[in-house]
Amino acid sequence: MKSSGSRPDAAPGRAAPGRAAALGRAALSRVVVPGSVTEAVAVQEELRPLVDLVGPGPSAPATVAGLDVAYGQGGDLLAAAVTVLDAGTLEVVDSAVSVGEPAFDYVPGLFAFRELPALLTALDRLSVLPDLLVCDGHGLAHPRRFGLACHLGVVTGLPAIGVGKTPLVGTWDPPAAERGAWSPLRDGGDVVGRVLRTQGGVKPVFVSVGHRMSLENATAQALALAPRYRLPETTRTADRLSRDALASAEQTD
Repeated sequence: MKSSGSRPDAAPGRAAPGRAAALGRAALSRVVVPGSVTEAVAVQEELRPLVDLVGPGPSAPATVAGLDVAYGQGGDLLAAAVTVLDAGTLEVVDSAVSVGEPAFDYVPGLFAFRELPALLTALDRLSVLPDLLVCDGHGLAHPRRFGLACHLGVVTGLPAIGVGKTPLVGTWDPPAAERGAWSPLRDGGDVVGRVLRTQGGVKPVFVSVGHRMSLENATAQALALAPRYRLPETTRTADRLSRDALASAEQTD
């Protein structure tokens, strides 16, 4: 399945004022905020054929973005964060946040609709256009094969993968204990991702294709982004930023 979206042509890793913003605004214009669960499912079914599950995607990205969302205690406030890392040093080279209300109700399998507008607003505020999006969540490993990483990839046109802390669907055998070991994540007879051991002797993560990436490359990128800890540095930095932004917003209120 191939997307008809055009490939961004900015030089990898180069600060490009306006390019990320233009991409974010264009993606926001394509986001449908559904009025019901039925409408949300229909949007997922409509967009799913646009997902590119072949890739192969960038094998040596210059910049990689982490995306994460933190929620307030009452669930009516969220902070979405995007951090852009130099893929070689894993240092943060750009970041942005967006604080607001969830755009949709809490419904398992429809989280993308809660978070997409805020994440795209944060993306709109970047000055560095990332080569790859790494979502704290899932892509193909989703009940309708269209998780957050797929949705973000389709509306932005950027390569995207999902790296989840816990599974949403599927069964698997535990991978071997050493770093880099993996086993297939299967659901309904389909391989929808990989269960990847990013550090020896720790719990694995759940990697799936979002858009314009192969599963082999998604696995390699997830492992490269986690040289010291279980979670990729993209997720760790975006998580800290989203939590800090949320705490600041709650203090202001």
